[in-house]
Amino acid sequence: MVSASASFAGPEYYDTCLGPIWFDPFAADLVRRLPKSPPGNVLEIGFGTGLVTRRLRQHLDPTLRLVATDLSKAMLDYARGKLGEHNAIEWREADALKLPFEDGAFGAVVCGFGVMFMPDRQAMLNEARRVLMEGGILLFNVWDRIEENPHAAANAEVVEALFPGDAERRFRMPYDMHDFGLLRRLLAGARFRDTHIETKRITIEGADPSTIATGQIRGTPRSALIEKRGVSPELVIEKVTAALTKTEGIPYNGYAQAVIVEALAI
Repeated sequence: MVSASASFAGPEYYDTCLGPIWFDPFAADLVRRLPKSPPGNVLEIGFGTGLVTRRLRQHLDPTLRLVATDLSKAMLDYARGKLGEHNAIEWREADALKLPFEDGAFGAVVCGFGVMFMPDRQAMLNEARRVLMEGGILLFNVWDRIEENPHAAANAEVVEALFPGDAERRFRMPYDMHDFGLLRRLLAGARFRDTHIETKRITIEGADPSTIATGQIRGTPRSALIEKRGVSPELVIEKVTAALTKTEGIPYNGYAQAVIVEALAI
């Protein structure tokens, strides 16, 4: 995934704090859109902590090969350790911009919340197309605009106030791929025909603001970036918790919103 993720050391916070609240529900939504028997084997790009991977393996025809890739060794070790009982998953450490697979090797490529972190999104989609057979399925999700994700807006406002003008601390980038027109242009540039693009909202009910804040800071590369500036991540977590509480209360009852993209290789 992103270069920062290659040294990311907090997958357990990402998985346990944020997974049950919104990442796993979005994983379930993404995977249900894929046929149980796509036209060939399946490649997952940027598997993170394996939330989508687990659901893919449960959903797919057991005779299909499932290859899960991520650039981060920390994520690879965590996901493989968590899903070790699923011996029908092939784990690979791989760069999404230089996939180590032959042309047309797969019938489907899936990516959960990874495309927006790619240093070259067009190049990533070009690679996805290269390893897909003609008629193969591309399925991914990205975050909708930050205004449609109040938890993200609250977090960004806190961190940006602590580090004004610091480009490394600006966390709005993951929410800049919401435009359907942009997505269609990127897909067309990589020889895909979009078949369906939609927004998907999930409800967040009864969540602990402190758990969300911990996941947002400790569960992402932001923790190391904050420490790099000499600030305690725990201080930031406290401030984000207060902002989330002000936004939606205790418990936190809100929503998260993403954009889902389904396309065919042409």
